[in-house]
Amino acid sequence: MPSYVDPAKCDGCKGGDKTACMYICPNDLMVLNVEEMKAYNQEPDACWECYSCVKICPQGAIFVRGYDDFVPMGGQVHPMRSSDSIMWTVKFRNGNMKRFKFPIRTTAEGAANAYPGQKGASLDYECLLLEKDLPTPKC
Repeated sequence: MPSYVDPAKCDGCKGGDKTACMYICPNDLMVLNVEEMKAYNQEPDACWECYSCVKICPQGAIFVRGYDDFVPMGGQVHPMRSSDSIMWTVKFRNGNMKRFKFPIRTTAEGAANAYPGQKGASLDYECLLLEKDLPTPKC
C-alpha cells in the first residue's frame, strides 16, 4: 500500500526547496506543493513501501497503509527515528502494542570495508577478490 502524508502534520520541512522525503525516496515519488508547503506522494501506485520517507520525516507526518497479511485489519506500524536507532511500534487491532528497537548505521557512508588493504584485479578479470583462478572445463 502506498505512503500518504497527513497534511495536518506536514510542514514542508520548514520551507526548504527539497523536503526530507523528496531527498530519500528511491523512486522520486514525493513532491512538495509549494503553494501549501505540504509534501505528497505524486504516484501512489508506484510506491515500493520501503518506509524510507516514513523513517526520515521529522514531523512523523508520513504513514504507509499496511497490507492485510502484515498489518491485519486495522493494525498500524510506526517507526520513530533517533540519532542512533529506529523504534518500530506495532499496534494490533485488539489494542496490544509491541515495540522493537534496532540500531542504525554507525559507520560513515562508503567507509565499511571488510577487506582493508586488499584490492581486486582489473575490471577485465572475471574472478572476484577472494576467488582463485577458475578451473578450465573438461570436454
